[in-house]
Amino acid sequence: MFKFLTKFLDLNQKEIDILKVKVGQINGFTDDFSRLKTPKDFAAITAGLKNRLADGQTLDSLLPQAFAAVREASSQAIGLRPFDVQLIAAIAFHQGKVSEQKTGEGKTLSAVPALYLNALSGKGVHLVTVNDYLARRDAGWNGPTFHLLGLSVGVIIHDNSFLYDPDYFDPSHGDDRLAHLRPVSRKEAYAADITYGTNNEFGFDYLRDNMVTDTSDMSQRGHHFAIVDEVDSILIDEARTPLIISAPDTEPTQKYYEFAKLVDRLSSDTDYTIDEKHRTATLTEHGLQKVEKMMGLDNLYEKDFDTIHHLENALKSRTLFIRDKDYIIRDNQVVIVDEFTGRLMPGRRWSEGMHQAVEAKENVTIQQESKTMATISFQNYFRMYQKLAGMTGTATTEAEEFKKIYNLEVLSIPTHRPMIRIDHSDIIYKTTRAKYSALAEEIARQHSAGQPVLVGTTSIEKNETVSELLKKKGVPHQILNAKNHEKEATIISEAGRRGAVTIATNIAGRGVDIILGGTPPPNPKFVLGSDKLTDKQYAASLKDWQKAHDEVLAAGGLFVTGTERHESRRIDNQLRGRSGRQGDPGASRFYLALDDDIMRIFGGEQVAKIMGFLKIPENEPIEHSMVSHAIEQAQVKVEGFNFDARKHVVEYDDVMNKQREIIYGLRHRVLNSEVTEAEIISNIQNQLSNVVNSYAPHGIVESEVAPIVNALVDVVPFDDASQKNLTAQFTSLGTASEIITLIKNIITDTVSQRKLQLGEDKWKDVIKFAYLSSIDNLWVDHLDAVDDLRSGIGLRGYGQRDPLVEYKSEAFSMFERLVTQIDSEFSKRLFRIQIGIQPVAPAPQMIEIKPSLDMPAPASTATSQLPRVSGQDAG
Repeated sequence: MFKFLTKFLDLNQKEIDILKVKVGQINGFTDDFSRLKTPKDFAAITAGLKNRLADGQTLDSLLPQAFAAVREASSQAIGLRPFDVQLIAAIAFHQGKVSEQKTGEGKTLSAVPALYLNALSGKGVHLVTVNDYLARRDAGWNGPTFHLLGLSVGVIIHDNSFLYDPDYFDPSHGDDRLAHLRPVSRKEAYAADITYGTNNEFGFDYLRDNMVTDTSDMSQRGHHFAIVDEVDSILIDEARTPLIISAPDTEPTQKYYEFAKLVDRLSSDTDYTIDEKHRTATLTEHGLQKVEKMMGLDNLYEKDFDTIHHLENALKSRTLFIRDKDYIIRDNQVVIVDEFTGRLMPGRRWSEGMHQAVEAKENVTIQQESKTMATISFQNYFRMYQKLAGMTGTATTEAEEFKKIYNLEVLSIPTHRPMIRIDHSDIIYKTTRAKYSALAEEIARQHSAGQPVLVGTTSIEKNETVSELLKKKGVPHQILNAKNHEKEATIISEAGRRGAVTIATNIAGRGVDIILGGTPPPNPKFVLGSDKLTDKQYAASLKDWQKAHDEVLAAGGLFVTGTERHESRRIDNQLRGRSGRQGDPGASRFYLALDDDIMRIFGGEQVAKIMGFLKIPENEPIEHSMVSHAIEQAQVKVEGFNFDARKHVVEYDDVMNKQREIIYGLRHRVLNSEVTEAEIISNIQNQLSNVVNSYAPHGIVESEVAPIVNALVDVVPFDDASQKNLTAQFTSLGTASEIITLIKNIITDTVSQRKLQLGEDKWKDVIKFAYLSSIDNLWVDHLDAVDDLRSGIGLRGYGQRDPLVEYKSEAFSMFERLVTQIDSEFSKRLFRIQIGIQPVAPAPQMIEIKPSLDMPAPASTATSQLPRVSGQDAG
């Protein structure tokens, strides 16, 4: 890992030096473009660049002028002129790299030149963010720039979609950046030149598009170019969490409550063991006997799989899923807390009955179980883009993983002003009690000195523990966690004021800058709303803000304290990065204890030995390089463990990804009527030929006629008289080839008759409906079957067989059967569908796991019935 980072840093500087030359070329157009004054002037530049691209020039050749145009447009539209280092980042995005830019360096603005350049192709580009607020804010923020350049901007969020429209104004928004987003359909938002949206919504829209029954219902128009904001969060932290669209399946059973009560009677001392590193809980021999006695069983593992599954989930729920850390209870529901961001994820549910087990433990209403309809991982969704780039404040520590899994280079961008934040060494105590006591004393001192403090915790529970200590000391403070995340923007905007103390979970680690002295007043020149300040009011407000800003600078800037280290150094760096933005002063320090989670699970024994050797009392801290090194080694160990787990997920998911591509490719051909009539006839004929050859490979005998006739009747619904006629004719024929010839003629004639009867358009609808319903029904069953295979495949390792090899082999065999079943099911449906006007049935409610959105399933346009085909000429 360290060799890789050393090599990375050397190559990084060489790449920066190369890109500085390109920035010089961009700056060479500054004087020319400063003459542009009107929207017509800028639109003409855009039109000219598009024409040059159409004439065969490359985007690389257009880059200097395109970036110079964006720089001038941004300066005139929103008063922000991208710095040279932001242009370096923008070039990196265009080249398909991950750009690491420190907090406050303007990642949002850095993306604009690259988005503009790549949008000139007319294929649409995407800017992917981690939450709805950032998607709307960033689109609204940069919308004026793109609008001035003649490009449209769309927004995709959880339950709505918008276009940036400067002539539209929604007074309900206090933020001018959000007030000009006009609601539109999802398709319109994707048709924009640039579309901002969340990672979840882009992924779910892709899955939805592959469930529609008409191409007009599709939203997305391809995967040309995307810049992923907070790319480490989306492609690394979220890598093991799949996007799933699911439909209601079975009603929850009482078993969840029964097993929740059962595990409550088990003792942690004797009945089970917990492995926090691998997040497993296992019954001991004593615990197993106790469970068998309570259930009246001789051997639990001879019981059905469902019983064992309920027991395992109930045990995990009790031991590994912690209230106010992994989830909270709100409105009588279990709501998951994102372990990386600290934000609530309403609607997201743990799969495989785990969520129901937690609901039973908390004695709240158990929601209905679900059946997977479509699924994809973020890894495989984003690998579909022809060009992918990313931005984050912390990527260097994950450079190796970005390269190995996504083939993405990481470029660390220099800061506009030198970084002067002081990162103090960790202080470690023997116990959590001593740590929190010292932390509260330090916060009180800094508050008295007027220095703003941000306290980073890892859970809501620890958040509230620090709050109680500060209350006892009379220190006023704000709390920011998943329970009050709605106030995030307001709390963060105040966190940089003199003497402010803010206690936050990971929620404060991304997206919103903490500005020293508070948020400066908006320049009325760039505010479109009617409530903007007058020039005189703005000057007075700006003077007050500057005074507050200078006071906080004199107090030392923002002091960040962490109450414990995270599993990843990257998340620690995100917390530190809240301080020291744009050359501001600041400091950071972590307060640790031997019983912190990461120390206890991964590195505590080594540090405990050091403290024991140095004979350190409980309430006296240690600050030593040996301790810092031991902690860092523990984090490297965790990062390596998690990297292996993510790589493992990719290897398994790649198998399903290839199958998904084939199935979705077939769906696409069907939707666009690209499956020819000749293909359909040939397919059905071949299926029935195989039946004949299997029953009568060397000639026909009377006993083999019936199953052949039955196979044909499964496809073409003959009446009884026709079936008798067929039986007689087949019996009279001497060879299999003669029967096959007759069957082929019957299929060809039946297709012609059906087509003539229905007409060309309705016949195409019948083909489409028969094919899509066959694909979709069987694909859902296949997903369940493969999921079951994957759940149990690890056991093959005990037989000295490679589980991944076994999984690939069996999944391939299952997929071959699926393709055969789809063909067979389609053949059986094709001639049995009757077109007619039917009452519209209520659509089933769709539930998406991670996160869930309400979406009705596509309503059928035809009904499956059994028409009576009489008078069929079997000859």
